[in-house]
Amino acid sequence: MDRLTAHNHATLPVGRRVPGCPRCWALAHKLEAPIEGWGARAKRLEAQTLTAIRAHDFAACTAQRGVCTCFDA
Repeated sequence: MDRLTAHNHATLPVGRRVPGCPRCWALAHKLEAPIEGWGARAKRLEAQTLTAIRAHDFAACTAQRGVCTCFDA
């Protein structure tokens, strides 16, 4: 998605489309993706971290270093 078509109406009706609006038309025809909500980025990052933790070999890391500190903040 390179650019977002701007809405041409004053209010943003959540979940409803406004006739004649190019952005609403593009969303209805799935030509553009909807804007992510507030927590979408945090959820995506948390899922990536969880995947990395599950894939990590803690036993080998501990054997090499003594204590695994790979996911310490």
